[in-house]
Amino acid sequence: MDAVTLSTLLAAAAMAGWVDAVVGGGGLLLLPALLVAAPGLPVATALGTNKLAAIFGTATAAATYARRTKVDWRVAAPAAGVAVLSAGVGAALAGAVPASAYRPVVLVVLVSVAVFVLLRPRMGVVAVPARRTPVRVGVVIAVAGVGIALYDGLIGPGTGTFLVLAFTAVVGADFVHGSAMAKVVNAGTNLGALVVFGVTGHVWWLLGAGMAVCNIAGAVLGARMALRRGSGFVRVVLLVVVVALVAKLGHDQWVS
Repeated sequence: MDAVTLSTLLAAAAMAGWVDAVVGGGGLLLLPALLVAAPGLPVATALGTNKLAAIFGTATAAATYARRTKVDWRVAAPAAGVAVLSAGVGAALAGAVPASAYRPVVLVVLVSVAVFVLLRPRMGVVAVPARRTPVRVGVVIAVAGVGIALYDGLIGPGTGTFLVLAFTAVVGADFVHGSAMAKVVNAGTNLGALVVFGVTGHVWWLLGAGMAVCNIAGAVLGARMALRRGSGFVRVVLLVVVVALVAKLGHDQWVS
């Protein structure tokens, strides 16, 4: 791999770490960059290498949030524990599910998310503690730890965004605290998927390690910026990432 291509991948890893730390969706940048840089790379290896970089970034972002704000561990910890197993199952099935099967469903979900966030401008800006009932906590643990984690192992891009929305919409967290919990769970999904991809030989370790360093730098910057600028800033970035995901998946669906 030439120096220009490698530098581009490292820059993409840093930007992906920033996006992931703020609201999730860093895979939208890093996965396509990997596939373009190494056209012959199997998709599973691209996913595994992305997970190696991403787990360091999400863990760093989670630690940054935990030091500077309150994380509801009663919600985040069980969801993360379940997510390790679910993402591992998803990673094991990654080669068996064609992209054409999931792309339309994810597109509909993302468009619905964008409309929902736009029509509810106050959602996530201010926390609503009354929503954090035992039933809702159980629902969000299942949604985040099973459904979204399984998706992360299978595909990946947008996982952090879905997690943030789950925590804000279901248990009434504001966007900053929702993002903090999302990082904890996302670290779990990355760990589960990485173990499976590593065991099956689908990780490019040296490149992934280099990208991990850049991902960490981006994650620290992103988490600090989100904490400093607040939920309004995270909401704007969320909408931008969702629109970008819709555009990317829509393009993939059209050309296929």
